Amino acid sequence: MFSPHNFEQKIGFDKLRALLSDKCLSSLGQGRTEEMAFTADFDRIRRMLSQTDELLSILQGDREFPASWFFDLRESLKRIRPEGTFLEEEELFDLRRSLAAVRDVAAFLSGGDEPGYPALRELSADVPLFPKIIAAVDRILDKAGRIRDDASPALARIRREIVDTAASISRSLRAILRSAQEAGTVDKDAAPTLRDGRLMIPVAPAFKRKLRGVVHDESASGKTVFIEPEAVVEANNRIRELEAEEKREIIRILIEMTNAIRPLAEEMMQAYEFLADIDFIRAKALLARQISAIRPTVENRRQIDFVRAVHPLLYLSHIPRHSEVVPLDIQLDDERRILLISGPNAGGKSVCLKTVGLLQYMMQSGLLIPVGEGSRAGIFAEIFIDIGDEQSIENDLSTYSSHLINMKLIDKQAGPQSLILIDEFGSGTEPQIGGAIAEALLRRFNDKQCYGLITTHYQNLKQMAGETPGIVNGAMLYDRQNMRPLFQLAVGHPGSSFAIEIARKIGLPEEVIAEASQKVGADYVNMDKYLLDIVRDKRYWENKRENIRRQEKKLDELISRNERQHDELALRQKDIIATAKEEAARLVAEANARIEQVIRQIKEAQAEKALTKEARQSLAAFRTSLAEPEAAAASDSGTRRPAAVRKESLSVGDKVRLRGQQSAGVVLEIGSKEATVAFGMIKSTVKLAKLEKAPADRPAADHRKATFLSAKTTDEMRERNLRFKPELDIRGMRADEALQAVAYFIDDAILASVSPVRILHGTGTGALRSVVRQYIGAASGIRSFRDEHVQLGGAGITVVELS
Repeated sequence: MFSPHNFEQKIGFDKLRALLSDKCLSSLGQGRTEEMAFTADFDRIRRMLSQTDELLSILQGDREFPASWFFDLRESLKRIRPEGTFLEEEELFDLRRSLAAVRDVAAFLSGGDEPGYPALRELSADVPLFPKIIAAVDRILDKAGRIRDDASPALARIRREIVDTAASISRSLRAILRSAQEAGTVDKDAAPTLRDGRLMIPVAPAFKRKLRGVVHDESASGKTVFIEPEAVVEANNRIRELEAEEKREIIRILIEMTNAIRPLAEEMMQAYEFLADIDFIRAKALLARQISAIRPTVENRRQIDFVRAVHPLLYLSHIPRHSEVVPLDIQLDDERRILLISGPNAGGKSVCLKTVGLLQYMMQSGLLIPVGEGSRAGIFAEIFIDIGDEQSIENDLSTYSSHLINMKLIDKQAGPQSLILIDEFGSGTEPQIGGAIAEALLRRFNDKQCYGLITTHYQNLKQMAGETPGIVNGAMLYDRQNMRPLFQLAVGHPGSSFAIEIARKIGLPEEVIAEASQKVGADYVNMDKYLLDIVRDKRYWENKRENIRRQEKKLDELISRNERQHDELALRQKDIIATAKEEAARLVAEANARIEQVIRQIKEAQAEKALTKEARQSLAAFRTSLAEPEAAAASDSGTRRPAAVRKESLSVGDKVRLRGQQSAGVVLEIGSKEATVAFGMIKSTVKLAKLEKAPADRPAADHRKATFLSAKTTDEMRERNLRFKPELDIRGMRADEALQAVAYFIDDAILASVSPVRILHGTGTGALRSVVRQYIGAASGIRSFRDEHVQLGGAGITVVELS
């Protein structure tokens, strides 16, 4: 249901209906366009939108959709119901072609290689096809739609005789014409002329007695008469008789064909209903393509969530001017059912209201709508609109009276399933009482759980919207600096009318503006400014609150992650302690067994000195082997870390490293308190206090084992091992940044004993890949490197194997 009766004209839907009708191929689709109506049936709406969306996809695809021969033969089929009636040649030809169109469309939609059109397939699933009728028509009609000569033996005979008789007449006329021309009776350039289906010779009136025959006609000027020579009169009469026979035989053939069609007429009507549906859906798809419309997500509940919505007629009007329409984002839900829009005149309030009304009406009529991806739409049972001037001299209605009548109707019939659209709410009468009535009505609409968009200038309504749950303020933005509307909708705060500013821009005398400002007072004039300040402050504190909320969320995540890591470390510590205890128990057991073995050897050797000494040496060697790992661990854990270097002990070419790091560099220059060191391809100036002499190179395996044991002694190393990821992404970095990141990454990989690791540098020009591989080739602790498998990234990723 919608109100008032001229609802479609008010929102512009009648213009879209006309555009849609123009895109139909025949009266079949045009009839569907006229029948198109608003509905609240969710399943029907979803089905209509799916059909249109699927056909739009077909039109945008590579395969050509069969859209020829859409003829409407429904009236002809109704006419042949009585016996003895028949279809004319042209009707039969159109019937054949339209039935072929039904066949072609059904075959296209049911094709095995088109799996993506379920709604259209369902529509074409039960459509009747008539291959025998098409074949039968092809046997009697040629490609031009005329009855074939071989449609029947009798027709073939008649047409042969007509041809032969006509040839005989032509020969006779040529002979008579030559004789008359030689006698000077007929002009030399004269030729036989066809009059009333009979061949005649044009003769001047003065010589008409010299040519024996029948005078049938004369020219308009009277200077020529047309004579049928006596010799061909009988032949021409025979032609007439044969033509009559031909016509009777054609009618007999058409009656026979119609008799075969008549029992199938009702089924054919179904086929034409299908063709009408396809014509209509195709027109809707073409309109959707023209206005850049899509299918929104439709849910069976009350809601409006349009993203980047535009008025389709406004969009079309901007195309010739090569300008863009400012899109609107509009959301109505259970928390914000009614949007109260305020702002300057000519700022886009009415366009916003019409856009929502038209798009909702289009969607519930089965049309795709011009909105952005992610838009959602709901279903409303009724739409009420009050927009424009409905004053009537005949009905003794003023502008305000017409508004009140509409308000009375809306108040009586609107409910939770209603969408109401009201422009300039409360206007047309004394502002104070008009605003009070509007406020009372707005409260009733809100109490009834109605959804709606309402435009106004009244301050009391703006204040009510800010204080009442279910109602929200909205503003059409205005550029105060350039004094022009922006046509952008901002939800959450009321808008300003900018009456003083607009009056000044139009050029109203300044003394008039000053007097008006004085009458209402400075506070009232500055109310808009205060309002904007409040809105700005509100937005500022809302942003602050949102930032605090994000920080709190991030803090909670960090706390949760730290607690999780703490639990993991505790569990890992327990595992290490348990492993150490098992190892200690094993060592003790082995030591005891070795001691018992030595004691047994000494006893068996009866205390011979040489054998006793040998057993003691074996026991001492075993004790030393147990002590060596502990000494190595103590050494690697940092108990004897090299001291910071001094300037006197440092020379150019020495190998040094940053304290706490493993990567070694070469000293290039030495200053009073700083030194220039090359770490691979990177030169860096470092304070001497942060450097230490690098130890002599050790086998990579021993180095990795030592650093791993050292890492286990500090909480920092344990945390780094837990967080280490065997993949580094350096795409987009500069060369020096990338090399530093790679150096730290390789060190961490060695500390964590993780191999292989992957470095993502991308392909690009290959410069970053070359620099990275040059560094890796010179770094210690690396066994090899290679490209990743081509299916996993190829030359864009380097896989590094550690020693």
